[in-house]
Amino acid sequence: MKISKLLTQNKSMLSFEVFPPKTESGFESVKTATEEIAKLCPSFMSVTYGAGGGTSKYTLDIAKNIKEMYGVPTLAHLTCVSSTKATVKEKIAQIKAAGIENIMALRGDIPAGLEDADRSGWDYKHAIDLITELKAENSEFCIGGACYPEIHPESANQKEDIKHLKEKVDAGCEFLTTQMFFDNNLLYNFLYKIREAGITVPVIPGIMPITNANQVARAIKLSGSFMPQRFKSLVDKFGDSPDAMKQAGIAYATDQIIDLYANGITNVHVYSMNKPDVAAKIQSNLSDIIGK
Repeated sequence: MKISKLLTQNKSMLSFEVFPPKTESGFESVKTATEEIAKLCPSFMSVTYGAGGGTSKYTLDIAKNIKEMYGVPTLAHLTCVSSTKATVKEKIAQIKAAGIENIMALRGDIPAGLEDADRSGWDYKHAIDLITELKAENSEFCIGGACYPEIHPESANQKEDIKHLKEKVDAGCEFLTTQMFFDNNLLYNFLYKIREAGITVPVIPGIMPITNANQVARAIKLSGSFMPQRFKSLVDKFGDSPDAMKQAGIAYATDQIIDLYANGITNVHVYSMNKPDVAAKIQSNLSDIIGK
Protein backbone atom coordinates (compact mmCIF):
# COMPACT_ATOMS: atom_id res chain seq x y z
CA MET A 1 0.00 0.00 0.00
CA LYS A 2 1.17 3.50 -0.74
CA ILE A 3 1.98 5.58 2.32
CA SER A 4 0.15 8.56 0.83
CA LYS A 5 -3.03 6.49 1.01
CA LEU A 6 -2.30 5.30 4.55
CA LEU A 7 -1.97 8.89 5.69
CA THR A 8 -5.52 9.72 4.61
CA GLN A 9 -6.89 7.48 7.37
CA ASN A 10 -8.16 9.53 10.27
CA LYS A 11 -6.74 7.41 13.07
CA SER A 12 -3.63 7.27 15.22
CA MET A 13 -0.96 5.03 13.70
CA LEU A 14 2.62 4.04 14.50
CA SER A 15 5.42 3.12 12.10
CA PHE A 16 8.98 1.94 12.70
CA GLU A 17 12.36 2.41 11.04
CA VAL A 18 14.97 -0.34 10.80
CA PHE A 19 18.37 -0.53 9.18
CA PRO A 20 20.18 -3.25 7.22
CA PRO A 21 23.35 -5.00 8.40
CA LYS A 22 26.75 -3.66 7.47
CA THR A 23 28.07 -7.12 6.60
CA GLU A 24 26.73 -10.46 5.43
CA SER A 25 27.59 -12.04 8.79
CA GLY A 26 25.10 -9.74 10.52
CA PHE A 27 22.26 -10.36 8.08
CA GLU A 28 20.41 -13.12 9.95
CA SER A 29 20.37 -11.29 13.29
CA VAL A 30 19.10 -8.10 11.66
CA LYS A 31 16.53 -10.06 9.65
CA THR A 32 15.25 -11.66 12.86
CA ALA A 33 15.05 -8.30 14.65
CA THR A 34 13.16 -6.65 11.79
CA GLU A 35 10.77 -9.59 11.60
CA GLU A 36 9.97 -9.23 15.30
CA ILE A 37 9.13 -5.58 14.71
CA ALA A 38 7.05 -6.48 11.64
CA LYS A 39 5.01 -8.87 13.82
CA LEU A 40 3.75 -5.79 15.71
CA CYS A 41 1.82 -4.90 12.52
CA PRO A 42 2.86 -1.24 12.30
CA SER A 43 1.25 1.04 9.73
CA PHE A 44 4.48 0.73 7.71
CA MET A 45 8.20 0.13 8.13
CA SER A 46 11.05 2.03 6.54
CA VAL A 47 14.42 0.47 5.77
CA THR A 48 17.40 2.80 5.62
CA TYR A 49 20.08 2.78 2.95
CA GLY A 50 22.81 1.62 5.30
CA ALA A 51 24.19 3.06 8.52
CA GLY A 52 25.02 6.74 8.27
CA GLY A 53 23.47 6.93 4.81
CA GLY A 54 26.05 4.69 3.17
CA THR A 55 24.99 2.33 0.41
CA SER A 56 23.83 -1.12 1.43
CA LYS A 57 22.97 -4.09 -0.77
CA TYR A 58 20.80 -5.46 2.04
CA THR A 59 18.20 -2.67 2.17
CA LEU A 60 16.02 -4.27 -0.47
CA ASP A 61 16.41 -7.77 0.99
CA ILE A 62 15.10 -6.60 4.37
CA ALA A 63 12.30 -4.50 2.86
CA LYS A 64 11.15 -7.29 0.55
CA ASN A 65 11.13 -9.83 3.38
CA ILE A 66 9.01 -7.59 5.62
CA LYS A 67 6.51 -7.00 2.86
CA GLU A 68 6.22 -10.59 1.62
CA MET A 69 6.33 -12.43 4.94
CA TYR A 70 4.26 -10.09 7.10
CA GLY A 71 2.26 -7.93 4.71
CA VAL A 72 3.61 -4.71 6.23
CA PRO A 73 3.85 -1.80 3.76
CA THR A 74 7.51 -0.92 3.31
CA LEU A 75 9.39 2.26 2.51
CA ALA A 76 12.81 1.70 0.93
CA HIS A 77 15.35 4.47 1.39
CA LEU A 78 17.35 5.45 -1.67
CA THR A 79 20.26 7.87 -1.56
CA CYS A 80 21.81 9.42 -4.63
CA VAL A 81 24.83 11.52 -3.66
CA SER A 82 27.99 10.63 -5.64
CA SER A 83 26.02 7.92 -7.51
CA THR A 84 25.70 7.75 -11.27
CA LYS A 85 22.38 7.80 -13.10
CA ALA A 86 23.04 4.23 -14.25
CA THR A 87 23.53 3.02 -10.66
CA VAL A 88 20.39 4.74 -9.42
CA LYS A 89 18.37 3.48 -12.40
CA GLU A 90 19.43 -0.08 -11.54
CA LYS A 91 18.43 0.37 -7.89
CA ILE A 92 15.04 1.75 -8.91
CA ALA A 93 14.47 -1.23 -11.18
CA GLN A 94 15.28 -3.58 -8.31
CA ILE A 95 12.85 -1.80 -5.98
CA LYS A 96 10.16 -1.96 -8.64
CA ALA A 97 10.78 -5.68 -9.24
CA ALA A 98 10.42 -6.34 -5.51
CA GLY A 99 6.91 -4.87 -5.60
CA ILE A 100 7.76 -2.03 -3.21
CA GLU A 101 5.63 1.04 -3.85
CA ASN A 102 7.27 3.59 -1.55
CA ILE A 103 10.68 5.27 -1.83
CA MET A 104 12.28 7.69 0.60
CA ALA A 105 14.33 9.85 -1.75
CA LEU A 106 17.39 11.24 0.01
CA ARG A 107 20.61 12.93 -0.92
CA GLY A 108 22.51 10.94 1.69
CA ASP A 109 25.70 11.76 3.56
CA ILE A 110 28.72 12.86 1.56
CA PRO A 111 31.13 9.88 1.53
CA ALA A 112 34.20 10.20 3.73
CA GLY A 113 37.02 11.90 1.91
CA LEU A 114 34.75 13.66 -0.58
CA GLU A 115 33.50 16.44 1.65
CA ASP A 116 35.60 19.03 -0.16
CA ALA A 117 35.48 17.40 -3.60
CA ASP A 118 34.29 19.23 -6.71
CA ARG A 119 30.65 18.14 -7.10
CA SER A 120 29.93 20.01 -10.31
CA GLY A 121 30.19 16.83 -12.39
CA TRP A 122 28.07 14.65 -10.10
CA ASP A 123 24.80 13.38 -11.56
CA TYR A 124 23.02 14.07 -8.27
CA LYS A 125 23.88 16.88 -5.91
CA HIS A 126 20.64 17.14 -3.92
CA ALA A 127 17.58 15.04 -3.12
CA ILE A 128 15.48 17.15 -5.49
CA ASP A 129 17.49 15.73 -8.41
CA LEU A 130 16.43 12.21 -7.45
CA ILE A 131 12.83 13.20 -6.71
CA THR A 132 12.48 14.90 -10.10
CA GLU A 133 13.80 11.83 -11.89
CA LEU A 134 11.59 9.44 -9.91
CA LYS A 135 8.48 11.50 -10.59
CA ALA A 136 9.18 11.83 -14.31
CA GLU A 137 10.05 8.21 -15.03
CA ASN A 138 8.47 6.12 -12.26
CA SER A 139 5.04 7.53 -11.54
CA GLU A 140 3.91 4.33 -9.79
CA PHE A 141 6.05 5.11 -6.73
CA CYS A 142 4.90 7.09 -3.71
CA ILE A 143 7.83 9.40 -2.97
CA GLY A 144 8.77 10.59 0.50
CA GLY A 145 11.37 13.10 1.61
CA ALA A 146 13.14 14.23 4.76
CA CYS A 147 12.76 17.47 6.68
CA TYR A 148 14.35 19.11 9.71
CA PRO A 149 12.10 20.76 12.31
CA GLU A 150 15.06 22.70 13.68
CA ILE A 151 17.18 23.33 10.57
CA HIS A 152 19.18 21.27 8.11
CA PRO A 153 22.81 21.33 9.30
CA GLU A 154 23.95 22.72 5.94
CA SER A 155 21.32 25.45 5.62
CA ALA A 156 22.19 29.05 6.41
CA ASN A 157 18.86 29.61 8.16
CA GLN A 158 15.39 28.10 8.47
CA LYS A 159 13.89 30.36 5.81
CA GLU A 160 16.35 29.01 3.25
CA ASP A 161 15.74 25.48 4.52
CA ILE A 162 11.97 25.78 4.03
CA LYS A 163 12.48 27.28 0.57
CA HIS A 164 14.43 24.19 -0.52
CA LEU A 165 11.86 21.95 1.14
CA LYS A 166 9.10 23.59 -0.90
CA GLU A 167 11.12 22.90 -4.05
CA LYS A 168 11.32 19.20 -3.12
CA VAL A 169 7.57 19.02 -2.55
CA ASP A 170 6.84 20.84 -5.81
CA ALA A 171 9.10 18.35 -7.61
CA GLY A 172 6.89 15.46 -6.48
CA CYS A 173 7.53 14.61 -2.85
CA GLU A 174 4.19 13.32 -1.47
CA PHE A 175 4.97 13.22 2.26
CA LEU A 176 7.76 14.24 4.61
CA THR A 177 9.34 12.52 7.59
CA THR A 178 11.16 14.63 10.14
CA GLN A 179 14.56 14.18 11.65
CA MET A 180 14.45 13.32 15.35
CA PHE A 181 13.51 16.03 17.83
CA PHE A 182 12.99 16.06 21.59
CA ASP A 183 10.77 19.10 22.06
CA ASN A 184 7.36 18.92 20.39
CA ASN A 185 7.02 22.69 20.38
CA LEU A 186 9.81 22.81 17.80
CA LEU A 187 7.72 20.62 15.50
CA TYR A 188 4.53 22.64 15.99
CA ASN A 189 6.40 25.85 15.18
CA PHE A 190 7.95 24.21 12.11
CA LEU A 191 4.56 22.97 10.87
CA TYR A 192 3.13 26.47 11.18
CA LYS A 193 5.98 27.91 9.12
CA ILE A 194 5.89 25.34 6.32
CA ARG A 195 2.09 25.56 5.99
CA GLU A 196 2.48 29.33 5.74
CA ALA A 197 5.03 28.70 2.97
CA GLY A 198 2.50 26.62 1.02
CA ILE A 199 3.78 23.13 1.91
CA THR A 200 0.62 21.09 2.42
CA VAL A 201 1.79 17.46 2.15
CA PRO A 202 1.52 15.24 5.27
CA VAL A 203 4.41 15.47 7.73
CA ILE A 204 5.28 12.40 9.80
CA PRO A 205 7.13 13.24 13.03
CA GLY A 206 10.20 11.06 13.68
CA ILE A 207 10.78 10.11 17.32
CA MET A 208 13.99 8.57 18.63
CA PRO A 209 13.71 6.71 21.95
CA ILE A 210 17.01 7.34 23.74
CA THR A 211 17.57 4.14 25.69
CA ASN A 212 21.21 4.61 26.70
CA ALA A 213 23.21 7.69 27.54
CA ASN A 214 25.74 7.10 24.74
CA GLN A 215 23.00 7.77 22.17
CA VAL A 216 22.70 11.39 23.25
CA ALA A 217 26.01 12.55 21.78
CA ARG A 218 25.32 10.67 18.53
CA ALA A 219 21.84 12.17 18.25
CA ILE A 220 23.24 15.68 18.64
CA LYS A 221 25.99 14.98 16.09
CA LEU A 222 23.58 13.56 13.50
CA SER A 223 20.84 16.14 13.74
CA GLY A 224 21.98 18.99 15.96
CA SER A 225 18.87 18.33 18.02
CA PHE A 226 17.99 20.67 20.86
CA MET A 227 17.89 18.81 24.17
CA PRO A 228 15.29 20.27 26.59
CA GLN A 229 16.30 20.58 30.22
CA ARG A 230 13.66 18.00 31.12
CA PHE A 231 15.40 15.49 28.88
CA LYS A 232 18.88 16.42 30.11
CA SER A 233 17.73 15.86 33.70
CA LEU A 234 16.47 12.43 32.74
CA VAL A 235 19.85 11.47 31.29
CA ASP A 236 21.72 12.93 34.27
CA LYS A 237 19.58 10.97 36.71
CA PHE A 238 19.34 7.60 34.96
CA GLY A 239 22.23 7.57 32.46
CA ASP A 240 24.47 5.40 34.64
CA SER A 241 21.83 2.69 35.04
CA PRO A 242 21.13 0.90 31.72
CA ASP A 243 17.79 -0.55 32.79
CA ALA A 244 16.56 2.69 34.33
CA MET A 245 17.73 4.75 31.34
CA LYS A 246 15.97 2.41 28.95
CA GLN A 247 12.71 2.64 30.88
CA ALA A 248 12.96 6.41 31.21
CA GLY A 249 13.84 6.87 27.53
CA ILE A 250 10.86 4.80 26.41
CA ALA A 251 8.60 6.76 28.77
CA TYR A 252 9.88 10.08 27.39
CA ALA A 253 9.31 8.98 23.79
CA THR A 254 5.85 7.67 24.67
CA ASP A 255 4.95 11.00 26.24
CA GLN A 256 6.08 12.84 23.10
CA ILE A 257 3.98 10.56 20.90
CA ILE A 258 0.85 10.92 23.02
CA ASP A 259 1.17 14.70 22.85
CA LEU A 260 1.55 14.52 19.06
CA TYR A 261 -1.59 12.41 18.69
CA ALA A 262 -3.47 14.77 21.01
CA ASN A 263 -2.54 17.65 18.73
CA GLY A 264 -3.84 16.15 15.50
CA ILE A 265 -0.90 14.06 14.25
CA THR A 266 -2.12 10.76 12.78
CA ASN A 267 1.12 8.82 12.14
CA VAL A 268 4.29 8.88 14.22
CA HIS A 269 7.48 7.25 12.96
CA VAL A 270 9.74 5.67 15.60
CA TYR A 271 13.46 5.26 14.96
CA SER A 272 13.47 1.86 16.65
CA MET A 273 17.14 1.06 15.91
CA ASN A 274 16.40 -2.64 15.24
CA LYS A 275 15.29 -3.09 18.85
CA PRO A 276 12.07 -5.17 18.91
CA ASP A 277 11.70 -4.83 22.69
CA VAL A 278 11.76 -1.03 22.50
CA ALA A 279 9.28 -0.98 19.61
CA ALA A 280 6.98 -3.44 21.41
CA LYS A 281 7.05 -1.48 24.68
CA ILE A 282 6.21 1.81 22.99
CA GLN A 283 3.36 0.19 21.08
CA SER A 284 2.11 -1.43 24.30
CA ASN A 285 2.15 1.94 26.05
CA LEU A 286 -0.11 3.25 23.27
CA SER A 287 -2.30 0.17 22.86
CA ASP A 288 -5.67 1.74 23.58
CA ILE A 289 -4.79 4.92 21.67
CA ILE A 290 -3.86 3.14 18.44
CA GLY A 291 -6.03 0.06 18.94
CA LYS A 292 -3.23 -2.52 19.09
